[in-house]
Amino acid sequence: MPVTLLAVAAGVYYFTFGKVKPPQYMTAPVARADVETTVLATGKIEAKNLVSVGAQVSGQINALKVALGDEVTAGQLVAEIDSLPQQNTLRNKTAALATVRAQKQAKEANLHQAELTFKRQEQMLQGEAGSLADYETADTQTKVLRAEIAALDAQIEQAKIAVDTAQLDLNYTRITSPIDGTVVAIVTKEGQTVNANQSAPTIIKVARLDMVTIKVEISEADVVRVAPGQAVYFTILGEPDNRYNTTLLAIEPAPESIAAESSSASATSASSSASKAIYYIGLLDVPNSDGKLRIDMTAQVNIVLDAAKNVLTIPSAALGDRSKDGRYTVRVEKDLKTLEKRRVRIGLNNNVLAVMLEGLEEGERVVIGDKPADSTTPRMRNMGPMAMPRIR
Repeated sequence: MPVTLLAVAAGVYYFTFGKVKPPQYMTAPVARADVETTVLATGKIEAKNLVSVGAQVSGQINALKVALGDEVTAGQLVAEIDSLPQQNTLRNKTAALATVRAQKQAKEANLHQAELTFKRQEQMLQGEAGSLADYETADTQTKVLRAEIAALDAQIEQAKIAVDTAQLDLNYTRITSPIDGTVVAIVTKEGQTVNANQSAPTIIKVARLDMVTIKVEISEADVVRVAPGQAVYFTILGEPDNRYNTTLLAIEPAPESIAAESSSASATSASSSASKAIYYIGLLDVPNSDGKLRIDMTAQVNIVLDAAKNVLTIPSAALGDRSKDGRYTVRVEKDLKTLEKRRVRIGLNNNVLAVMLEGLEEGERVVIGDKPADSTTPRMRNMGPMAMPRIR
């Protein structure tokens, strides 16, 4: 074979088979960061206190004194119902009370006369001038009249109650707000007739909005890890970058579905419960002085289980095998061509970042994965703890 061909073949062999490429891998720095583990949940914003203001008497609504969004105070007049029927009822009951009182006065006059007759018969009987029969008749008449007056006293009490009830019904025609708050709904319009014979129809709804409550759905897998008093932060869809901070107020002891269960459906629910997700309701109270939080908004809630501030961290992807003593193996970059295996001890680990307790120094770089063989991505400059990993 000519010398030239031998040289070309040797060159091809060298560049194709003889040149050994250094291993390619991605690295990230050991850097300081804040780490926390949280339970993620979804919540719905509700008013701290929502009251349905209803009518307790039937009739036509003559006047509606508020509009949607108005601020009202406790005791403020919000609506009026035509009160003429209630006024007539009150007058009838008052007249009935006066009639019974007049009957009592007449009986008391009869009783006075009967008592005088009884005394005369008693004196005549003692002087042997009257008969025993007349004495007994006078005595009986006195006792009968006293009993009738006692019955009239009872009737007077009943008539007083009827008058009070009629007065109360008349007062109910003036509907007032029971709380301070905002009118969030107007259910019944002016001129509409309401019927309160079966249930109290709602006129308006008033809610306290300076403080809201968030009902958070916590899955049965997570509820065992949370407890009242834990720190919580949440965001709303309109402001995903604005965190609202509060604490977990309480956790309801049973899921909301228990209220909808009936004894007749217990067997069916027992057989199908395994296929349904179970959620327990956590309660959060949040100040809302600026009014940004509105009823029925969705909140993305994070319940903080543990947190560490400004600590050394590495990506969780850098952790290798875990030994019996709890330490992990990581690969540390020594130079551009050399890696070193090192045993490290970690603390809090949220599967994204792990807190470094022992084994690494700030600024060292750890391998977080191997680069694909056909990748041509260049080495990346370190941009800090949240920068993209460096690739070798």
